[in-house]
Amino acid sequence: MLQRFLDPHVLAGISGLDLVAKTVVEGFIAGLHRSPDFGFSQEFAEYRAYTPGDDLRHVDWNVFARTERCFLKRYRGETNTRLTVLLDASASMSYGSHRVNKLDYARYLTASLLYLANQQRDAAGLIVFDDEVRNYLRPSSRHGQLMRLLHAIEECRPGLRTDFAKPFFYFQQFLLRPGMVVVVSDFYEAPETVIRTVEPLRFRGNEVILFHVLDPEEIRPSFRHPLLLVDMESGQTLEVSPEYARTEYREKMDRHIEQLRTRAKSAGLDYFLLVTDRPLDAALREYLTVRQGRM
Repeated sequence: MLQRFLDPHVLAGISGLDLVAKTVVEGFIAGLHRSPDFGFSQEFAEYRAYTPGDDLRHVDWNVFARTERCFLKRYRGETNTRLTVLLDASASMSYGSHRVNKLDYARYLTASLLYLANQQRDAAGLIVFDDEVRNYLRPSSRHGQLMRLLHAIEECRPGLRTDFAKPFFYFQQFLLRPGMVVVVSDFYEAPETVIRTVEPLRFRGNEVILFHVLDPEEIRPSFRHPLLLVDMESGQTLEVSPEYARTEYREKMDRHIEQLRTRAKSAGLDYFLLVTDRPLDAALREYLTVRQGRM
């Protein structure tokens, strides 16, 4: 029953990214049989000193009565991480062979990750880019930030060509302290170029995760007659036969994916391939596994 709520086709019928994110994340947490009240677990980890703005509900008043000092119980899952998601909104992301195209799937994923960060009380930010930075919201945990982020995701539209260099250079100018950086893209760029552009973030102490979003037809085309394909970013055309799609094209795509995965691993980046007909709980499960490994 839970699985059907996380299916991207069902999510496409939900109005509003806030409800999509809430459905995905709360359904995912329920599937783990854990409470969302304190991140993903109510297992006590440690105390930390109270700072202005903290929720007074989590103050340990027994400790306060003894010491007259405010301490908060900190639970596993509360990491105070700074999360920034870089969302590729280039023209190629608008491709889809079924109800959910790549950009829609990327929106659902991005909204869910930011909603999850909000539940964890982490600072969260967003960059929407194609060949330019189209929107940037600095990481923040202040009231209303989640709604601002979801609105920015809702408003993003397919743009032009992809250029990783500009948004990543822009981002680094405002990177005041390390955090977690998630890149959501179809990565239609040479793997060495992608990694060379993203790798400096790792050098600066960030944890970097690449979510590679592809349509199933991009990985395993199933057409039976020759087609004239049009590049959504350049407008160039190419006539493709079913035989080419089954053999040489598949080999090239498999090689591209494997090179991106291998180069990312060598650079200390985490890489996950997500196909747009795949339930989103799988993506969150992988994300959480990586995140818990950092704690």
